[in-house]
Amino acid sequence: MANVKHLETTVQRVLTEILRDDVKEDLGFLTITDVKITNELSFMYVYFTVFGDEKTVAHSQEALKRANGFIKNQIAHRVKMRKVPELVFQYDKSYAKGQRIEDLIKSIK
Repeated sequence: MANVKHLETTVQRVLTEILRDDVKEDLGFLTITDVKITNELSFMYVYFTVFGDEKTVAHSQEALKRANGFIKNQIAHRVKMRKVPELVFQYDKSYAKGQRIEDLIKSIK
């Protein structure tokens, strides 16, 4: 379990570098918030946020989908893993929920 946590942290760092330096797609102002790898190493869920509206989020998600093979290939080269799990990019809604709660609290004051 500790090994998987270490791997998730490493992949998150490497993935941030790949997205910043190597992906040519326009991803917008994107941040990787978390990486979760399933126990059987079949799937790697990558959670992200994007600064902008729903249209910006959809655009970034499509760009990530198009670059998925390239990103997986880069992870395979940079992280010592026998098999790179399938990448699944998921929009992290927790920031938007937190922002909505904060706005509600401010409106009450």
